[in-house]
Amino acid sequence: MIGKTHFEIEQTAVSIVCDTAFLGSVKNAIYDARQIIEEKIFDDSFFAITFEPYVPDKRDHPLIQRMCEASVLANVGPMASVAGAVSEYAVNKAVEDGCRHIIVENGGDIAMYTSNDTVLGIYSGDDRFRNTGLTIPATGKVTGICSSSGKIGPSVSFGNSGICTVFSDNVILADACATALGNMVRTGTSEEMSDSCESICSVEGVDGCMCVANGLVAMCGSVPRLTSAVFEDSDITSVRF
Repeated sequence: MIGKTHFEIEQTAVSIVCDTAFLGSVKNAIYDARQIIEEKIFDDSFFAITFEPYVPDKRDHPLIQRMCEASVLANVGPMASVAGAVSEYAVNKAVEDGCRHIIVENGGDIAMYTSNDTVLGIYSGDDRFRNTGLTIPATGKVTGICSSSGKIGPSVSFGNSGICTVFSDNVILADACATALGNMVRTGTSEEMSDSCESICSVEGVDGCMCVANGLVAMCGSVPRLTSAVFEDSDITSVRF
């Protein structure tokens, strides 16, 4: 039976949609991912605070290596992808265990594997886009939809966008690039938004991206189909900050 669950552990607050039979596996994976990241921070506190790319070290756990690789590609710090890393790790574990429908949303960063098309909402803080959704097709693989905002939520952003969203099968990369895109959109002009989206779309592994700022929308690459949809504030399949 598919259920919706909110789960918190220290700084991590996730919304989970999955067959309840796999919920324990998902929670354990979140604990494991956090432990891997915390051990890296214990070994090198600079990993947790730098806003600069962090070169991968083959001695690190593969999860840490992928966070570092994404930081280099996106030109951001490795912790810019921490939410996506935890989400993807949990979804991968559930899929390995046999789960065929799971969405894990962690602070606006979503990893998902579904057996049917799913509509996700976009919350930009702009009521003009309040009931706009994205139809995410079932692809038979883990997919990432990660977002950053310069106006909403506690995450650090050097930009001023309503929301910047990146699509990639590499959830960790999507998270890092969403941060990078959010940092680029500062004035919210159409030219700046267009150039920023094109820059992020040029990163190898990024399928597409979009941003909303000042009542404008910019898109580049492969972006899921936009659809009209009404979301309740408690709907955890929507991107909320």
